[in-house]
Amino acid sequence: MLTRLALPALVAALLAAGPAGAQMARTEAPKETAKVVPLSKADVQLSFAPVVKRAAPSVVNVYASHVDKRTSARTSAMEEFMRRFFGEPEGGRGPRGDRAQRSLGSGVLVDADGLVITNNHVIDNMNEVRIALADRREFEATIVMRDTRTDLAVLKIKEPPKGLVPMPFGDADALEVGDFVMAIGNPFGVGQTVTQGIVSALARTQVGSADYQYFIQTDAAINPGNSGGALVDLRGQLVGINTAIYSQSGGSHGIGFAIPVGMVKAVVDAARDGASVVRRPWLGARIQSVTPDIADSMGLDHPTGVLVASLQPKSPAEEAGLKRGDLILTVDGQEVADPEAFGYRFALKGVQGQARFGILRGTTRQAVSVKLAPAPETRPRDALKVKTRSPFLGATLVNTSPAVAEEMQVDFQTDGVAVQAVDENSIAARVGLQKGDVIVAVNGVPIATTKDLDRVTRNSLNSWEVAINRNGEVLTSVFGG
Repeated sequence: MLTRLALPALVAALLAAGPAGAQMARTEAPKETAKVVPLSKADVQLSFAPVVKRAAPSVVNVYASHVDKRTSARTSAMEEFMRRFFGEPEGGRGPRGDRAQRSLGSGVLVDADGLVITNNHVIDNMNEVRIALADRREFEATIVMRDTRTDLAVLKIKEPPKGLVPMPFGDADALEVGDFVMAIGNPFGVGQTVTQGIVSALARTQVGSADYQYFIQTDAAINPGNSGGALVDLRGQLVGINTAIYSQSGGSHGIGFAIPVGMVKAVVDAARDGASVVRRPWLGARIQSVTPDIADSMGLDHPTGVLVASLQPKSPAEEAGLKRGDLILTVDGQEVADPEAFGYRFALKGVQGQARFGILRGTTRQAVSVKLAPAPETRPRDALKVKTRSPFLGATLVNTSPAVAEEMQVDFQTDGVAVQAVDENSIAARVGLQKGDVIVAVNGVPIATTKDLDRVTRNSLNSWEVAINRNGEVLTSVFGG
């Protein structure tokens, strides 16, 4: 079971403990030295304290809450009875009778002006955020950017004090399996805690915690409340943001995952530039994994790279000269072993300039330059939220375009109306609609735009025949009204 690490309201009693330690002067990171095996007893009796002193002042606690404002402070007799005898299951009620949900996580200061990076799931659905520094000072913060695709969010301290100590970015690509790392955060709300371990694996892609799956795996103990905290190398530099653990009990079993600092830097840079969303490059090609059979047929020693399955007209991939059947092996010299690794590497390139792909075409290795540009919005999205009772009640639908396809990480074969999101416990969820489904027809009426769908769903009916395109296969189902 994959567990995200934000800590819910049940630890509210521990929040007052706060993080321990005092902020210290920033120290320049030492130059990189060669990695060697310990040769003496003194070599294995070294302390991590200097690294902790350098890094700990940059790690903060993130207290987030969602408060539903009420027009009246009075509650009904039944509500008062339930509150007194059964408690407040949704996190409690404020002084005016407001309902509040709370979340606790960690974050990392990334510049002296008060920018903080954390996990999006720490502040998901929250509208009030406070930041607690390592010296226990607390400040209100605003949410600058949410990037759900990477599960990262950027916060900004409203009135940042002087002397903030940002953590320098390290190089996650320089990590090797076996390197020492430390996780710093606030597990279970007990206060700032440092745990140490090694890098267990790199480029983990089957984690399922975000759209871009490319994680550092570590056995440093991380637990609920560590979400958004720092994974630090022995130079005191940020190499990752702790985001999830693999656990069947909710506790640490030594399998933790961190988002590499390269992706973190891309999100922070976008926030610094004033963007509301992170813009990523569009390839305009459908890619697939390389199976052992495909690798054998192409003369490869082992499965690696991604295979170009199809190209969209006038896309950067087509204009670069890529062809169906090309095998992409590298992006700017970095090996890509599977579609997730390719997506991560390509996403880091931004939307200006070019990226150089190393490819295998037949038996010939060559390089192609691909223009970096955002996916075009070829037609308005015209988002639709159906309000009448129908199989679409609770779904958000939009007109398809390359931009929508890139954001949703879906390959739309034709223009149409796509399911962008489905509310939990809604009729749309119960009938099985999924993000990325394309509505083909309703009761025999072809659906090309959200306006078409709006017209056919304005009246409630006793039955609905719905045809959808899911991953290239058209499915037709009949639902009751």
